[in-house]
Amino acid sequence: MKQRYLGASGLKVSELCLGAMTFGREADEATSRQMMDRYADAGGMFIDTANVYSAGGSEEVVGRWLAGQNRDDYVIATKVRWGMGEGGNDRGLSRRHILSALDASLARLGTDYIDLYQVHAWDPATPLEETLSTLDAVVRSGKVRYIGASNFTGWQLQKAMDLSRHNGWEPFVCLQPLYNLLDREIELELIPVCRNEGLGVIPWSPLRGGWLTGRYRRDMGGAPDNTRVGDAGKNGWAETWAAYDNDRTWGIIDGLDEIAADNKATLAQVALRWLLMQPGVTAPIIGARSMEQLEDNLAAADLELDEAAAGRLTKLSDNPLPYPYYIAQGADRL
Repeated sequence: MKQRYLGASGLKVSELCLGAMTFGREADEATSRQMMDRYADAGGMFIDTANVYSAGGSEEVVGRWLAGQNRDDYVIATKVRWGMGEGGNDRGLSRRHILSALDASLARLGTDYIDLYQVHAWDPATPLEETLSTLDAVVRSGKVRYIGASNFTGWQLQKAMDLSRHNGWEPFVCLQPLYNLLDREIELELIPVCRNEGLGVIPWSPLRGGWLTGRYRRDMGGAPDNTRVGDAGKNGWAETWAAYDNDRTWGIIDGLDEIAADNKATLAQVALRWLLMQPGVTAPIIGARSMEQLEDNLAAADLELDEAAAGRLTKLSDNPLPYPYYIAQGADRL
């Protein structure tokens, strides 16, 4: 598996990041450890988790596995924003919560430092100066090597970068957003900000809960139970059947079918390779429930997709630009 620099930083990461959200939930510890072993065997070294995944269980599973490895061989990423307790200070991006959550994550991961510490989402209740100055302090303390953001809007990310620059604080080096063939909204604002500011992009849900694997078809009428999409409604997840059961989705899947057949690949592998070819993208985060899913995803690292096939998928998944983007894009022709 190839490695890429994370944005403009000097940190190298695998071009496929292993997401640990399923660890301790859909995947038991034995399966999770097998997946990390297989990922490492394939040359992977970038693992992403969060303090709230499996109520801390994901970090614990990663930590127990990491204890048997050479720590410096791996880039471990986790997040802060939400909490697991009922206390009023057990969530958000206040100085108090960041510092307590960081120590708890370090303990669960069994490590002295976190390579990439990400804020999981914007916190409207906490001054941004408080959040960013605290993140700067934890980097200076040695407990964190790099910082990043997830689920920010364009203006939020740009404001954070400007404020860090103005105060001489450690800046974000990456953004972790939703991005895939079905969800391309970040191309409007976030990708331009990331490319202009030198941030790497590590997309979550690159297969949109299985939609881009070919598991779901027009004639099904709904997703089976015990699948991500089938369980989405009752769990409050966004990738419900109703949200994506439309002509655009089925057209994209038809295109994936044809391109996958031409390349002797699976739909998931083609969808992942398309994402890896997009400007600004560093490493999609692959999340698997089973070894079979992981093996399929890992093969995307070896897939070669020509520009014509990638361009066809881009055209199939294009959405009309909303105002004012269609004016901005065509401004030089007005």
